[in-house]
Amino acid sequence: MFDEALGRLHALGASAAALLPGLLVGLVVFALGLLVVRGVRAGVTRAAALRDASAGSAAVLGRIAGGVATLVVFLVSASIAFPSVSAADLFNLLGIGGVAIGFAFRDVLQNLLAGVLILLTRPFRIGDQIRQGDQEGTVEDVWIRATVLRTYDNRRILIPNASLFTDKIEVITAYEKRRLQFPLTIGNGDDVSRARATIVGALRGAPGVLADPPPEALVTGLGAAGVDMAARFWIDPPRRREAVDALDTAIEAVKDALAEAGIDLPYPTTQVLWHDQTEETDGDRARQREGWPARGRAVPRPRWAVPRDASVAGAGEGGAGRDGAVGSDGPGEAAVGPDRSAARGGTP
Repeated sequence: MFDEALGRLHALGASAAALLPGLLVGLVVFALGLLVVRGVRAGVTRAAALRDASAGSAAVLGRIAGGVATLVVFLVSASIAFPSVSAADLFNLLGIGGVAIGFAFRDVLQNLLAGVLILLTRPFRIGDQIRQGDQEGTVEDVWIRATVLRTYDNRRILIPNASLFTDKIEVITAYEKRRLQFPLTIGNGDDVSRARATIVGALRGAPGVLADPPPEALVTGLGAAGVDMAARFWIDPPRRREAVDALDTAIEAVKDALAEAGIDLPYPTTQVLWHDQTEETDGDRARQREGWPARGRAVPRPRWAVPRDASVAGAGEGGAGRDGAVGSDGPGEAAVGPDRSAARGGTP
């Protein structure tokens, strides 16, 4: 029994001695691979920094590349150190584990991949002003998980990278120049050509408005209050602050110029015609009138006559009565005075 144990120990030692050369070679390969990993990490970090990525984002990309390279080096070293374990077996094991991890951290990995693609494709850069849905602001940083926006009222918003990569985004500062416009309305009796020249002249003298491309004033329609127009002009740079300032000065300049030129800036008005619907022609679409009658046309008779009490009529014709009642000015109006019984038909 003792001899059997020694035999097993001897066999284990022999197998270990057989594995030792491969293990040493695998360790050497792994050590050399770590040097390569360090170079890969530094190269990816530098490349990301050259593509206008922030220092934090570049470092994260470098770490991701270093981790992937380390995994590859480990698989190669393991296959050298243990010849009985093939690389296919290791990759199968990693595949099963990767599927499990992918289901468990699906959203995190989706944002991670979207962040990497955003840093590589650069649909926008740090410092750009973008709008995504209801959110608008300046891009402060692009993390692996989210993009950091600073709003115009100094709030920080984190937008997941997956939504930025898949949804529609508007890059406001993508180009050097930006066109702005504002609507206005002139009177129907004003000369459109004169108003157009006045608006363009005012825009040319407004601070912040570019001369090239030139400003313009376009007629956009005939509205309820007058002729609708749109004043358009360009600014540079296209940032939010410059846009607000340019609109402020442009609207003020156009308003003052139109007022000085005597061009009306009307506001919507409504005309209401009251009609009591008690004439004999009401209900007959061929004869009834809407509002005032046409010139030279007689006013239709009332549909019914209101009977008057005899005492009320007498009081109306007799002028002021003994109680100081004032006579009516025409037929159909009852006398009004301190004696309220007359207004009620003479009943005390």
